[in-house]
This record gives sequence, structure tokens and C-alpha cells, in this order.
Amino acid sequence: MQTLISSVVKRLRKVYLKAEEFIEEEREFSLSQVFVNATMERYVVEKVEIIKDLHADLYDGWLRLYATIDVKGLHTTLSVDLKLLQMEMNKDVQLMVFEQISNTQVIEAEFKNIFQKWGFYIAIWYFQKFKDEDPLGKILEHFEVVTVKDELLYLDLNRWFSKKPSIIETLSKVHVNRARVRPAELIVWGNVNLAAILSPSNHEYDDDELDDTVVTPIQQKDPKK
Repeated sequence: MQTLISSVVKRLRKVYLKAEEFIEEEREFSLSQVFVNATMERYVVEKVEIIKDLHADLYDGWLRLYATIDVKGLHTTLSVDLKLLQMEMNKDVQLMVFEQISNTQVIEAEFKNIFQKWGFYIAIWYFQKFKDEDPLGKILEHFEVVTVKDELLYLDLNRWFSKKPSIIETLSKVHVNRARVRPAELIVWGNVNLAAILSPSNHEYDDDELDDTVVTPIQQKDPKK
């Protein structure tokens, strides 16, 4: 995630240095789907043991998120459609808000025994049919990944970023105001603190920062709308 933010800073810096207009004007640029997925691979999949794959297909105004989970003998791939409603990132606020626009779909599943299989599908049926709600938000909230409020998923990254001085320093240089999902890319709008962005950093970024022009593409699922 730090690599994603530092890439945002570098992109905005290039845009501003080339621009003739006032620096206060909001700028936009794009991050490729390949880069977004490579970032999730590095900062989520490689660090969370039970998650074996996490990637998204980006469409016009929405995204389809795929997650492969392996826990206690259960191996399953799930998908869900999400709409990005809000994205704000600066040194004080790091927030993304999503609206779930589909039920969670089971793409494939393997079980250690028949009882685990029954329990898995009964749990999904109970939430989606009996309680008339999808289990995804409840599961993520249970593991303190998101907060669910008014049927929206609030992903507050400050709980992790506040412990990383280098990330906070990076965010002092840029204010991401909003973002929109487009086919195969994420469009981001933001402003920069030009004095901060041109000053030397007190923290070194990882030597192997990802670049969306060189990262190896991750195999995508065939979209099924």
C-alpha cells in the first residue's frame, strides 16, 4: 500500500512540474488494473496467511473483487461486486467507502468433509435468504477489516498507516480527493503540497517499489456479469 501511495505522489509530482497552471488546481491521473492488483498481491496476499489470492477486475464505475481463502480445510474462491463511493487520503484521513452491489458469489469451493460443506452453504443461505443480508460485510467487520454502517463498507486505513511514519510523511505531500473506477484503471484526482513534495524525504521507500509499467500482470478471472 505504501508503494501505491508513493506512486500517487510521484505521478502528481510529474504532472505538476509539467503544468503551467497554478498548483492549487486539482489534477487527475490513472493507475492501471495490473498495478492495483500487484499492490494487493504484495501487501495483502503475501502477508495474510489465509488469503491465497486477491485481485479485482475494474469496469466502468464498479469493480469485481475475487478472494481465494484457505482456512481449516476450507478452500474457496469468492467474488463480489463493489462500487467505490469515496476515496480520501492525506496525512490525517485515509478512508475508502464501498457500496456492495451484488451478493457474494461462490466461484469454487473444496471442503475437508461433508459437514463443513453443509455448514458453509447453510451459513450463506441463512444470511442471504433468511436475514436478507450478505455475509461479506459481517465477516470483514468481525475481523476488524471494515466498519459496516448504513449498508456501506468503510475501510479506514489509519489504524495501520498511523504506525508507519514513512507512509504518513508521504501522505503529507498529497491530498487525494476522490477516485473513480474505469475499465482496467483507477482514475484519481488530487492536489499536492509542492513544498513538501520537492523536499528530501526523512524515510526511504522500499528499493523494490512497484511500477505499473514493469510489474508482471496477474492472471485475471474471466468476467461473468
